[in-house]
Amino acid sequence: MDPPVPMSAVSWIQVYVEWSTRAVTTGEVVDTYSARDLLRMMAESAHSCGDPGIQFDTTVNDWHTCSNTARINASNPCSEYMFLDNTACNLSSLNLMKFKKENGDLDVENFKHGIKVMITAQEIIVDNAGYPTPTIGKNSHLFRPLGLGYANLGAFLMSLGLPYDSEAGRTYAGAITAIMHGEAYHTSALIAHDVGTFPEFSLNREPMLSVIKKHKDAATKLDTSTLGEKLYQDVQQCWDDALLHGEDSGYKNSQVTVLAPTGTIGFMMDCDTTGVEPDIALIKYKKLVGGGLLKIINQTVPEALKRLGYSKEEISQIVEYIDENETIEGAPNLKEKDLPVFDCAFKPLNGSRFIHYMGHLKMMGAVQPFLSGAISKTVNMPEESSVEEIEKAYIKAWELGLKSIAIYRDGSKRSQPLNTGLDSTEKTKETQLARKRLPDERQSITHKFSVAGHDGYLTVGMYDNGEPGEIFVVMAKQGSVVSGLMDTVATSISLALQYGVPLKVLVDKFSHSRFEPAGFTNNPQIPIAKSIVDYIFRWLGQKFLGATEKLQTAELDVETTANVNNNVKVAAMEKQVFQTQSDAPPCPECGEIMVRNAACYKCLNCGATNGCS
Repeated sequence: MDPPVPMSAVSWIQVYVEWSTRAVTTGEVVDTYSARDLLRMMAESAHSCGDPGIQFDTTVNDWHTCSNTARINASNPCSEYMFLDNTACNLSSLNLMKFKKENGDLDVENFKHGIKVMITAQEIIVDNAGYPTPTIGKNSHLFRPLGLGYANLGAFLMSLGLPYDSEAGRTYAGAITAIMHGEAYHTSALIAHDVGTFPEFSLNREPMLSVIKKHKDAATKLDTSTLGEKLYQDVQQCWDDALLHGEDSGYKNSQVTVLAPTGTIGFMMDCDTTGVEPDIALIKYKKLVGGGLLKIINQTVPEALKRLGYSKEEISQIVEYIDENETIEGAPNLKEKDLPVFDCAFKPLNGSRFIHYMGHLKMMGAVQPFLSGAISKTVNMPEESSVEEIEKAYIKAWELGLKSIAIYRDGSKRSQPLNTGLDSTEKTKETQLARKRLPDERQSITHKFSVAGHDGYLTVGMYDNGEPGEIFVVMAKQGSVVSGLMDTVATSISLALQYGVPLKVLVDKFSHSRFEPAGFTNNPQIPIAKSIVDYIFRWLGQKFLGATEKLQTAELDVETTANVNNNVKVAAMEKQVFQTQSDAPPCPECGEIMVRNAACYKCLNCGATNGCS
């Protein structure tokens, strides 16, 4: 995707009108296309579905530390790891919010210590990891590439009171990344001093030191006035150490940093934002694999408001407003000038502000000079974005020196994992799933029962209208299998009732469940239970659904007597058979379910009885 000589992106598109594809093995030209048409097709495709992402081949190889071995051809699917074919990278990420002083500033010393620990640990893992193929394993040992990164950059900048889309925010992000990258290479050089360099370092010494100097040169261009003299000097010291020790001892690792997505581990690390991303929205809804939604609320807002000088009372009012309205716009006591600090990637459901896509690109441009690999980040664009705007984003990415770029237009895929609000259908589902808890003081009834000699107590807590809302079952000794089983059943059923599952559905589902212990009971209305669960639900049905059940039976009997139609008669007969056999035990001889015979039961399969002559 790069022209052979430097020029503006616009002139490149105008002058270099042809683009040729070549055979991988021979280098011969296979087809020739219009460069403008190719760019247009890529933009149209991204507008439609978010794909493809683009990699800038020339830029990637200009920053290649091992170019004397071979060129870089491609990346991993997320596009942050770019290195030689058949290599693998050990990834890890630091939560930036854990490296803050009490005053909110970056704790540089602790941050550098964390980097040293992680690089050392990742280096150890190289020799202890498993690899998918022998070739990947061999090359990974020859070059020992690592991928240290970070998460929560967006939250960190917000906590400092810095807008993500601002020169100050980008400069601070560049400084953080520069410290991480420089200290990682410094640590790699110290390890090399003690145990030797990676095996292919000697062959690639010249290109590697050249790339290190490019990183160091980029660090000197950071804005001192924005960072302050102390932080600026901390950055420079990292790169002085990285180059000095590298020239003296070489490096143990060919690569040391990338910026990965950190989507899953970001949740595990309790991060508000992932990787280099800003927050998607202050209020987000994550769709869960098994169904349902998880509401995620940004936890950095109070800290940012405190940094900006708001009182506890004002902070509480603003946070409450966000929770209720899903936007900070219009919050009480919030100053207009502070709104950019809380701008997010997507426009909120009830607001209008969001980070322009150029803000995403410029942030990537600010941190890319301080990474071995690239950045796994999506440039979020609003739903109404045009194909032409996506073309401009691709061109701007190249001008900023990015190694890769991916565009995502909101709503362009049928399903997306994070959303800034709920549509009407999802709101209905959320309402239906609302849990109705019982009052602190509630009526209850306790029933003592026995199944096959196993005594128990069933307590049912009720709503004010007399409907059951929870059950407790006490059986045997605490810690026993039966006790633990019934605790689990009772908790599950209580939650089901409080989330609105009709009792009749539960009774129909769990009545006549058959497993041990099973047998005779002390309840004449339920003389034999097929299991404790069977007894509990049949008792609940009789206690709370009995009137309805009797009414339905009476109506069915009337219809049967009147012989309305054959279907009703069959239904009545089936119901009668079911009721007469509901307590039927299995045959002790053949296992077939027995049928009632006077006061006892007999088996229609083998003729055995359970006591009758």
